[in-house]
Amino acid sequence: MKLGIVYHMPFWRAADGTLREVEGSFARYVDSLAPYFDQVVLAVPFMDTPRGDGTPLRSSNVRIAPLPFFDGPVHFYPRLPVMLPRLVRFVRSVDLVHCRVPTPAGVFAYAASRLLNRRSFLLVVGDLEALRPTLPYRGMKKVLWRAYTAFEERNLRWMTRGAMTFANGAALARKHSRPGREAIETRTTTIDMADVMSRPDTYAGGRVRLLTVSRIDPRKGLGVLPGVVAALDARGLDASIDIVGPVVGAPGEAVRRDIEAGARALGVSDRVHCAGAVPLDRLMPLYDEYNLFVLPTLPGEGIPRVLLEAMSAGLPIVTTRVAGIPSLIEHEQNGLLVDEPTPEAIAAAIERVIADDTLRRALIAGGYATARAHTLEALAERMMRDVSSGLGITVVRNPQSIANPQSIRNPRSIRNRPSAVRNV
Repeated sequence: MKLGIVYHMPFWRAADGTLREVEGSFARYVDSLAPYFDQVVLAVPFMDTPRGDGTPLRSSNVRIAPLPFFDGPVHFYPRLPVMLPRLVRFVRSVDLVHCRVPTPAGVFAYAASRLLNRRSFLLVVGDLEALRPTLPYRGMKKVLWRAYTAFEERNLRWMTRGAMTFANGAALARKHSRPGREAIETRTTTIDMADVMSRPDTYAGGRVRLLTVSRIDPRKGLGVLPGVVAALDARGLDASIDIVGPVVGAPGEAVRRDIEAGARALGVSDRVHCAGAVPLDRLMPLYDEYNLFVLPTLPGEGIPRVLLEAMSAGLPIVTTRVAGIPSLIEHEQNGLLVDEPTPEAIAAAIERVIADDTLRRALIAGGYATARAHTLEALAERMMRDVSSGLGITVVRNPQSIANPQSIRNPRSIRNRPSAVRNV
């Protein structure tokens, strides 16, 4: 059986012949599904030139049905006359269509699957409607974004009425459930069992090293982080924070400038650092270098996959009580939740974790348990079991699986660990 997956993460072919994806989270997701199919075909933007190192696909049974490169809807829709024939050919070439949404190409691939009588299923990973208030657009850009969001929301309602739907977290599952067609709650993840560590504690005194892994854009709430470091100073805690992740467009550049300006104004610029994007295979060992993970994200998320990455590394987590996060993070069990991502609230939660050894170790242990229950292998198995029963088809893992990321990637214990994020 051939599975076709539609998404907007760009790929390219490296000099060594491997297919590589910019961030790596989607590549790992594809690798987790590949053992269940004879072939996986990706309808994704394809780049002629590399963008950084990227993360390689490990599975030998994956091929690309290339779409012209696009970076968001503003680039996709002007190319629609070229995109549509390619999407139709892509759907015609596969037996089962999987749309990971929201993504500009999703509704067109789904419509083609209906016309061509191909079975399909969806995975909803984010909420455009919820993030709309956090975007800094004004004037015509604001009008256009509202129109696009309304268009995508209508598309999603139509798709979820007719297709089997998985949703990333409880909030998205509730939003996209329909009478007689409940959305199945799941978790997006990038970790496998080899990524889950066993260190019982992450802090033994000295400077508190904080880590945030996130795209830099307005919906992530990263502008509060310099204030968090300053608030910890006022509480007598010496802390630094590294922000790892790509800058997303002009709004992201504005956020990065605001972070740097805020750090200078508060006198903490030597302890707040935007490190840029790091490929996933190099990112995972970096978690080991830190004492605590902070994510002050705003509404619009499903469940950020970086939370499971941090838990697999044994990092206690401080994050916000928004969207699907409370369906993964149980307050005081595997992380601490703050109701409002203000510098004072986040700093108070961090101080509590650092000061209370018993709580910190309990959060670490709870995180490990959560991570082990949400590996790529476990979630792919559950999803494919639901697809088999829900769509009336047989989808089983090949015992001689083509993709086995755990055997390919080296465990952290034998990786060369960098001394600091600034050296990656």
